[in-house]
Amino acid sequence: MAERARWVIKIGSALLTNDGKGLDRALMQTWVDRMVALRHRGIELVVVSSGAVAEGMTRLGWSRRPESVHELQAAAAVGQMGLVRAWETCFQGHGLHTAQVLLTHDDLSDRKRYLNARSTLLTLLGFAVVPVVNENDTVVTDEIRFGDNDTLAALVANLVEADRLVILTDQDGLFDADPRQNPHAGLIREARASDPAIAAMAGGGGSALGRGGMATKVRAAGLAARSGTLTSIASGRRPEVLTELADGLAPGTTLTPDTSPLNARKQWLGGHLRMRGRLVLDAGAVRRVRESGSSLLPVGVVDVFGQFSRGEMVSCEDENGERVACGLVNYDAADARRICRRKSSEIADVLGFINEKELIHRDNMVVLGA
Repeated sequence: MAERARWVIKIGSALLTNDGKGLDRALMQTWVDRMVALRHRGIELVVVSSGAVAEGMTRLGWSRRPESVHELQAAAAVGQMGLVRAWETCFQGHGLHTAQVLLTHDDLSDRKRYLNARSTLLTLLGFAVVPVVNENDTVVTDEIRFGDNDTLAALVANLVEADRLVILTDQDGLFDADPRQNPHAGLIREARASDPAIAAMAGGGGSALGRGGMATKVRAAGLAARSGTLTSIASGRRPEVLTELADGLAPGTTLTPDTSPLNARKQWLGGHLRMRGRLVLDAGAVRRVRESGSSLLPVGVVDVFGQFSRGEMVSCEDENGERVACGLVNYDAADARRICRRKSSEIADVLGFINEKELIHRDNMVVLGA
């Protein structure tokens, strides 16, 4: 491969732990052998690895994934030891160093920490180190968890501006029906990441070991598309799947970005998963935000929900509840309620002061709707 490329490869719990029977080190070694071959072809790699909780469950003798956050944290703490050691051993056999990178959503919601995480990952790649990324399950709580490592992998793809996100799963790809229930289900070879029909086909659910299902993988592809990243969903049980992708073949499902990549700041804004509140926009404001890339003025907001402070992330929705955009708001919730439906020239009269004439400036907003 003439040009240097960068891939993020995500591997799920069911694959890594052989459906809960403990880390499948032989399969991990197979993947590492193929990943090393990719590196020789000029492809930089970041591995997003599930499996800490599942490995901890095996070590602790648990057969069912716990629901208690503290028990999950304990299992992750125990399992992380074996997981990282296994990856390190596999790569060291090829003379390559690995680095453990643990992230929470707060790390990527805070702009400074987001940039620090980006700099760390890019520096590691510059040193020819393979970063192994996981959600920091040992400290995460329900309020800050990514929810699944598919989403984490997509945000990492945004962070490092990856060319391709590879999601290895225990299925051959995305089907038009559940292949476990419908023997006639057809494999979707290629589609746009933004196609709502694809999201509908993906449905929901996941395994007893992991939190993800096909729905999270499709959502991840949509997030990855914001940085122009192509997403491949394929079976990790096929030893040559990574080689086939590098050869230009298309095993599994390929989900393509269909819009121009967002700049780095917009990717960060769009990667926020937790909204502090909601602004309901009238039809005119929706049109101006979507079609003209305009800032959101208070006159176009018909209602305000939630409690938020100035500078926090809020969702912008149309009157049917469809999310149009999200952004960093210039006024807290109480003040936003007082000035909604008002012209910008009236803000000072209503509040006795003015921060900005916009509720959300276009530089601090990313459009999400179609």
